[in-house]
Amino acid sequence: MPVTLTLPPGPEADALADALADTLRRLGPDIALRRAALHARDARPVLMALQAPGRGAYLFHGLRPADAGDIAATIRAYLAAAEGWITDARPCGRLRLCLKLRIPAG
Repeated sequence: MPVTLTLPPGPEADALADALADTLRRLGPDIALRRAALHARDARPVLMALQAPGRGAYLFHGLRPADAGDIAATIRAYLAAAEGWITDARPCGRLRLCLKLRIPAG
């Protein structure tokens, strides 16, 4: 299943993208990283969107390069969850505290 992570342009997001490069390769070819503007009211940099067709979508904020392992754990939980709706976020580590919003599958 194709999963897309979206990071905004800019040096802070560049550092996170660099930290994620190896992690995403290990997760498999269906995990794509794209760069596009992301905006959310009162959000802390760095923002990251997580989405896949037919699954819920998530927006995280306040991310840093050290979160790469927790991002990988969150992707695994996302893929294992019915329709991408993570009900137990404890395996997601610090990302469970960085969730800005989630949108159910439409």
